[in-house]
Amino acid sequence: MESKEKRREKVIEVLNKARAMELLAIHQYMNQHYNLDDMDYGELAAKMKLIAIDEMRHAEMFAERIKELGGEPVTGHDGQVQKGQDVRQIFPFDADLEDDTIDVYNQFRLVCQENGDAVTMKLFEQIIEEEQIHYNYFDNIHSHIEKLGDTFLAKIAGTPSETGLPPRGFALGTETA
Repeated sequence: MESKEKRREKVIEVLNKARAMELLAIHQYMNQHYNLDDMDYGELAAKMKLIAIDEMRHAEMFAERIKELGGEPVTGHDGQVQKGQDVRQIFPFDADLEDDTIDVYNQFRLVCQENGDAVTMKLFEQIIEEEQIHYNYFDNIHSHIEKLGDTFLAKIAGTPSETGLPPRGFALGTETA
């Protein structure tokens, strides 16, 4: 049997790989958010921003678990952000990205199980459920665009991109109205 330290290292390794994937997704989805907003598809842009925020939360959850296990979270992402995508390209691309993520995270969950880390295994299960929600959304929008084409896009054009998130953070301190 491998030592506890060796098993922990394997779990930290998959957590860092997952974190790098989340960091790429954040950059990809925020780039798409800006582009969709610029193309005047505000409703789609707002949803993309909220999904990017989900991915930020996932990256943070992975980092916190890595630190709990005594590791150092990665700060870079693997892969290249696809820029300048047409609205018709974005959603099948993102559905594929989420589908691949779900598959990889299921493999990472098994690594955690094999190495006796139930806590990290549950973390992957929770995040897989959220990635499935993202996949379903991207796949549905892609399907609407495929079936309804310009009619669907015309309906979305000119919608506001306000996400309803209150402006807050460290610099602002508290919510402002």
